[in-house]
Amino acid sequence: MQLLSSPASPFVRACRVLILETGQNDVDIRDVTANPMGGDADLNAANPSGKIPALVREDGPAIYDSRVICRFLDQKAGANLYPESRLWEVLSLEANAHAVMEAAVGITYEKRLRPEALHWPDWFDAQWTKIARSLDAMEARSMPLLEGPLNMAQIATACALGYLDLRHGDRNWRAGRDTLAAWEARFADRDAMQATRPA
Repeated sequence: MQLLSSPASPFVRACRVLILETGQNDVDIRDVTANPMGGDADLNAANPSGKIPALVREDGPAIYDSRVICRFLDQKAGANLYPESRLWEVLSLEANAHAVMEAAVGITYEKRLRPEALHWPDWFDAQWTKIARSLDAMEARSMPLLEGPLNMAQIATACALGYLDLRHGDRNWRAGRDTLAAWEARFADRDAMQATRPA
């Protein structure tokens, strides 16, 4: 199998952390070009939307997006990162983390691809408001799940927070969220997180 990838993507990183945590050495990582203006032909062939990641398989069609890939790889490994006893909590927190990623990546693309004269500050602020609400909800409601046995919501949350540090460090997401910040510092020390940290 081959994971079509980009080193800085938090969506890809979530898949890569899962792969490392579950010891799936049969997944090759292949970096491709992906952006909203068009990207790698192989990526577009695997995922018609042109988004990363996509998992190319020998025994079936490609799988996408990252949450589908993670469910597939978790089931393949029998890792139980989506435990039935807390499934809806895990899926909801994973979705919350992905909402943070989507808003944060959206801001990054807007700044990189749209001419500065056309930047819309109110839109940037609206995206950050979504991020802030999501982080506040994590701080207030999600710590028991984050502190428990390893699950996919933890991985997704850590990758979302890591991307905020990578691309939006000036926003200081940790301010007023001491418990979440302390959890992130501990989780970021895991071998799989260190191995997938963007340069």
